[in-house]
Amino acid sequence: MKSYLYLLMAICFEVAATSTLPKTEGFTKWKPSIIFFLLFFVALFALNKAIKTIPIGIAYAIWAGIGIVLISGAGFVLYKQKLDTPAIIGILFIIIGVVIINLFSKTAGH
Repeated sequence: MKSYLYLLMAICFEVAATSTLPKTEGFTKWKPSIIFFLLFFVALFALNKAIKTIPIGIAYAIWAGIGIVLISGAGFVLYKQKLDTPAIIGILFIIIGVVIINLFSKTAGH
């Protein structure tokens, strides 16, 4: 269970980091760039802790899948980026995949 808390932490920090990425303006703005790298460092640190007991493929699938969903929402809220129907359908498939892994996979480390 502790590993899943680390995975949740990794997801939150990765989404926060990725949300700051447009503000770096190609890493030409130093303050948002430093914030991005610090947040991403914490995300990778937490992911490293999570994979001590969660298989890396499962952890990464969950991390990436939930991250995609959350960053899509952050892009909509923070940057007014809209998703078309195929994008929304694709994101729904990602959510379904993460749910299947967590509910049915014996390798998920529950």
